[in-house]
Amino acid sequence: MTSQSDKQLVVEIIDATGLKCPEPVMLLRNALRQVEGGTCLKLLATDPSTVRDVPTMCRFMHHQLVSQKEADGRYEFVVSARTLSPQD
Repeated sequence: MTSQSDKQLVVEIIDATGLKCPEPVMLLRNALRQVEGGTCLKLLATDPSTVRDVPTMCRFMHHQLVSQKEADGRYEFVVSARTLSPQD
């Protein structure tokens, strides 16, 4: 996935390194509930299951996965919180 995070302002970094499933995704999900739509959060993780779980959570919860990077067993995700519609 191409990185657009340089164009987006990350307002919070969630450091979930060392935590195992489901904790990284739950921390991200809880943080996304606390911010306004369009706000970007960065998740740092070491659990390989986040490669599957974060994109899946974004798809189901209608958040935008802005970027996803992997290097040396560390994973970094930038997620933009969904903008609520009047029906939500």
